[in-house]
Amino acid sequence: IYGLPPAVMGTLFLVVRVLDAITDPIMGAIADQTKSRWGRFRPWQFLAGAISSVLIVLVYTGLFGLVNVNTTWFIVLFVITFIVLDVFYSLRDISYWGMIPALSSDSHERSTYTALGSFTGSIGYNGITVVVIPIVTYFSWVFTGKYVESQSGWTCFGIIVGLLGLLTAWTVAFGTKENESALRSKAQKNGNPIEAFKAIFQNDQLLWVALSYLLYAIANVATTGVLIFLFKFILDNQAAYSLTGVIALVAGLVMAPLYPILNKRIPRRYLYIGGMISMIVAYVLLVLFYIPGTLIQMTAILSLTDSIEYGQLKNGKRNEAVTLSVRPMLDKIGGALSNGITGFIAVAAGMTGSATAADMTPANIHTFEVCAFYVPLVLIVLS
Repeated sequence: IYGLPPAVMGTLFLVVRVLDAITDPIMGAIADQTKSRWGRFRPWQFLAGAISSVLIVLVYTGLFGLVNVNTTWFIVLFVITFIVLDVFYSLRDISYWGMIPALSSDSHERSTYTALGSFTGSIGYNGITVVVIPIVTYFSWVFTGKYVESQSGWTCFGIIVGLLGLLTAWTVAFGTKENESALRSKAQKNGNPIEAFKAIFQNDQLLWVALSYLLYAIANVATTGVLIFLFKFILDNQAAYSLTGVIALVAGLVMAPLYPILNKRIPRRYLYIGGMISMIVAYVLLVLFYIPGTLIQMTAILSLTDSIEYGQLKNGKRNEAVTLSVRPMLDKIGGALSNGITGFIAVAAGMTGSATAADMTPANIHTFEVCAFYVPLVLIVLS
């Protein structure tokens, strides 16, 4: 729509994603050190929720039409706006998940809150994929009389997302109450934000869970990032690739609410091991990657959450948001690696340029299977 250089935008998103991953613990430390009558995290739901919502609308309006006036100034201001948006969205996201240990010290209650957040989150980020184009084309028709993607259609989409973002953030800000338990009140001051990294490296339980989850995250992006190649170059049925999105949505909607029920009857260690074994079976059979993934991700979140008390008992300091920032940080590191992994596999397997399924040799297919399935399988076993 804006006609901007793809190289500029691609570089921007890559740089922001890497910086975002590095600064997540610092964002967590800022939230942890917040002192107010609202608690540590609710103020950021209110403030960061409002700012990020406004900036989302600003981005989708082309900075109020500046894109049509001066492209150079638009690119400069867009980069600044996008980075600020990313910072405040990270504060909102980290403080949201950081509230789980602040709402309850009971592990089973935490599993319920985690399941609810994952369940509604799945509806949000999968649902938006379904409705984005219909919304954009509808409002484009309203303003231009044509069923095409126009700037006016994307602006209306941005306004809708911004309003939903404000509504959901303020629902948390005004609808919850942080529980000041005896353990939370005894925590020492956390110091400056740089000490957030020190807190992470001193918590050995957190580090072992993080290492396991990082291996899983890399394996996950290595496979899901190239699944479209499987449908296009090996199965020769690219249209069927959309089914993977449907499977992911259904798996999330089913497994997230089911998790607290399973967690009541099955120790979390066995849920995690079960998820990993199921993932290994999925790699061997090349089916159903998404169902065990939900088990693994939710168990990792809860294990990280429960390592907060471990870190406090060991070091005296309670790092709630810092600890919970580790999981999105690892996801972002995995995401940043995804493009490189995808590009390497595409080149190694000859799936570039004008190549088609008919051009694939047994050697190409074998190379693809090794990179996309067998190497990630080894990472899952190590995880």
